[in-house]
Amino acid sequence: MRVAVTGASGLIGSALVPALRAAGHDVLCLVRREPDSADEAAWDPTAGTIDEGALAGVGAIVNLAGVDIGQRWTHETRQRIRDSRVDGTRLLAETVSRLDPRPALLLASAVGYYGQRGDEELTEESAAGEGFLADVVREWEAAADPARAAGARVMHFRQGLVLAKDGGALKRMLLPFRLGVGGRIGSGSQWWSWVSLDDVVAAYLHALEQPLEGVFNLAAPGLVRNRDFVDALGRALHRPTAFPLPGFAVKLAFGEMGEEMLLGGQRVVPERLTETGFAFAHPDVRGALEHVLE
Repeated sequence: MRVAVTGASGLIGSALVPALRAAGHDVLCLVRREPDSADEAAWDPTAGTIDEGALAGVGAIVNLAGVDIGQRWTHETRQRIRDSRVDGTRLLAETVSRLDPRPALLLASAVGYYGQRGDEELTEESAAGEGFLADVVREWEAAADPARAAGARVMHFRQGLVLAKDGGALKRMLLPFRLGVGGRIGSGSQWWSWVSLDDVVAAYLHALEQPLEGVFNLAAPGLVRNRDFVDALGRALHRPTAFPLPGFAVKLAFGEMGEEMLLGGQRVVPERLTETGFAFAHPDVRGALEHVLE
């Protein structure tokens, strides 16, 4: 299949693109700069432009584009986080609605959809929650409606914390833990939904082959609280985890982002994905962290 990918240079894209090619797919990377090779095409979600002709014959589009949410949420940052997801998805969905044949649209989403829900077990049937991320994800997923209305296959992966050594939230956590000053965040009782990068890549390949449609939680079945995640990380690094980060310090340093993403959490179950026959290579956090950090 010919597959177009946005966000190809990001954490997931940089792993997915070579995996797609290894699986025999022809990959077209959508880039915001001037294309400099035959396997690139231009798009600009901010300007609302895309090289529609380059998408002729594409069987699927994988949208991974979006500004990093792991930063303090100023008014400007909030707008960029929202626009980078909603505007890009809408542009792709409207483009898909005009193509013939219409490619499938596989879209990254986030477990932030569910908001902060305590110990509630969350499946794909669970209602949306409250908060900035929940609002963004609702708009993000709804932006694909033009493609759905045109009869295209549309799929959303609500992804948990992606574990990768060289990027994402885990990379930012490694230094204090390696220095022996890591520990639980806040009470440590909040649920952290996570997934290894290997399993994310495998899930997108699975979604192309099945083919999947609708919403799927992409979080490992080995559900853990923050204190268990921290303990597993300390064991993987052979370092102590005796220095907790108090909740007030998180709020002071990170503001609302810290409250939602670090002190809050979701107990997400990958119910629909498991039912399709997908098997997680790294279902438990200790094994996943040891694999990622080896």
